[in-house]
Amino acid sequence: MTNMAEDLKAEAPFAGAGLAPTPEDRRRSQRRNSTRERKARTTDYVIYGVLAVLVVGLMVPFIWMVSSSLKENNQVLTVPIQWIPSEFVWSNYTDIWTRIPMMGYLQNSLYLAVIITCLQVLTGSLAAYGFSKVRFPGRDVLFLAYIGTIAVPWQAYMVPQYIMMQNLGLTNSFNALILLQAFGAFGVFLMRQYYMTIPDELCEAARIDGLSEYGIWARVILPLSKPALASLALLTFVNTWNDYMGPFIYLTSNRLWTVQLGLRSFVGQFDAEYAMIMTGSVISVIPILIIFLVGQRYFIQGIATSGMKG
Repeated sequence: MTNMAEDLKAEAPFAGAGLAPTPEDRRRSQRRNSTRERKARTTDYVIYGVLAVLVVGLMVPFIWMVSSSLKENNQVLTVPIQWIPSEFVWSNYTDIWTRIPMMGYLQNSLYLAVIITCLQVLTGSLAAYGFSKVRFPGRDVLFLAYIGTIAVPWQAYMVPQYIMMQNLGLTNSFNALILLQAFGAFGVFLMRQYYMTIPDELCEAARIDGLSEYGIWARVILPLSKPALASLALLTFVNTWNDYMGPFIYLTSNRLWTVQLGLRSFVGQFDAEYAMIMTGSVISVIPILIIFLVGQRYFIQGIATSGMKG
């Protein structure tokens, strides 16, 4: 802003007098513009360099996991770290399917992740519509109380939950996990924040046209909320897929284990097969990468809550 003001000030006498700027004035203005452009490019390079360093730092654990999955078990924890295996053990990726029922574990994880994701998207979007577009006494207070449950640590109600599921006869079944995770305060919060960016006039017009509240939610709100729905679905899927404690508590039968529990089979009383654990971890990450790559555009839009502006 200061340089621009100086340029205008330098050209003001010529403009007021009806005279064109001299060649020297033009050269001076061009030098100022080129200086600003160089500074802007330098700033961009610094920002990109910092981001590149951060990305590499975040990728280090993943690179180590992939590298360890291609090693012999006694080479995984060597000091210093051997990033490139001396001999690539590709057989790890074939042996794991015969050492444990890996396909069954993946199917169980996929089943739970898909069912819980669908239920959380359904219940979260419905509750968010009520908290954002339906007016009723105590709405905001009830919403704050519901969102406040996020601050309660899971360990505080873990035991009462288990006792309830045990009394209902739902332990050692997927139903316990599905019932407990079908509702989530975070999903309601995320969807409500996005719904608040959608003009209320759209809902009022739909009511005048005779649509019910469910019709407005299904035919007006949901089509405008694809980014938020995709974000909630992705976050819920990843959280359910990576969940360890829930299946560990409620699933005792080996045929019901998820992939996270199945990898525990390689941990013995006195040692662990770290190479096979890393191999299974790499395999379990692939579905998450595929889903994120497919929905990353909607995911970024949904997190930014950049809906319609009234």
